[in-house]
Amino acid sequence: MGPEYFKILKNKVFDKSKWMQLPRDVIIGHDALDQIPRVLDDLALGDSVLLLSGPKTSAVVGSRVASLLEDLFDLTFYISDSITPESICSVEKVGSDADVIIAVGGGRVIDTAKIASFNLDCQFISVPTAASHDGIASSRASVPTDEGSSSLDAHPPVAVVADTGIIAGAPHRLLASGCADIISNYTAILDWELAHRLRGEVISEYAVALSRMTAEILVKDAHLIRPNSEESAWTVTKALVSSGVAMSIAGSSRPASGGEHKFGHALERLAPGKVLHGEACGIGTIISMYLHGGDWQGIRNSLKTIGAPTTPADVGLSDQLVAEALVRAKEIRPERFTIFDMGITAESATKLVRILYQE
Repeated sequence: MGPEYFKILKNKVFDKSKWMQLPRDVIIGHDALDQIPRVLDDLALGDSVLLLSGPKTSAVVGSRVASLLEDLFDLTFYISDSITPESICSVEKVGSDADVIIAVGGGRVIDTAKIASFNLDCQFISVPTAASHDGIASSRASVPTDEGSSSLDAHPPVAVVADTGIIAGAPHRLLASGCADIISNYTAILDWELAHRLRGEVISEYAVALSRMTAEILVKDAHLIRPNSEESAWTVTKALVSSGVAMSIAGSSRPASGGEHKFGHALERLAPGKVLHGEACGIGTIISMYLHGGDWQGIRNSLKTIGAPTTPADVGLSDQLVAEALVRAKEIRPERFTIFDMGITAESATKLVRILYQE
């Protein structure tokens, strides 16, 4: 389902020019939150600020950002507890006069700000409290529906402010999920190249190179990713931003989203709330790399080292459910051709799941 179904994204004026939108300021480090006033001064976006946060993050991180801004800007603090067409409309009403939206929180808060700011024709600043997926710096937004998540294209943040102390303090499962999302770039690129060869799809060599390099860094440094480590948080967050930039260069999510993501979304639809986005994509990456004839064992070993799940049992799902997700992956974004669109049957899906357990 696309934006026409949700009627969320406003239509922009058609322009034959190709726009490449990238974050102007990226600050990653200890106590990076303290730099937000300077970022706003540097960007000179205006005096009216809508600060958007979630129920859990607003009490600590959101309120800390508010205290930094309340005497310097015309500040409105709004708490959003979900991402739905209705909640996005509510944010747009509250922020109708805002010059900039600052999103402090996880993926839902950032995606809400991404869509609302796009519709309001204003910029937004991404302030992630966890590094669980590459949405912190990309133009893609995920909106949950009764049938699972739908991915929409909005615009990337004008700035990213990532406090490694806060991100390192989040559950390690979230950081591991972010790593898995980045490592999945490997197979996303292979699928893009496959679509280029078989379907003539246009490909960006620059985006491919950046996306592949980002994945390689995390695979090489998998042993350095540890719980409660600011160095690990810095490494992963930098990779997530780099992946978002690759998507901006490409003008699509192709450098970071292939068959493994289609499988991930199918799995999330079959088992909503049971698996994190990056976790599902990580499992899909192992299978996709196997289908591409690459080093799937190496990918699996890196995910294990990081602490990400590599089998259905690791996330409490049945093998049969994961096999069904493999078969149904082709139903997700059918216009995006991947190796998962080349005839996976129920029987072959069952065999593919078994390889996840092979030593």
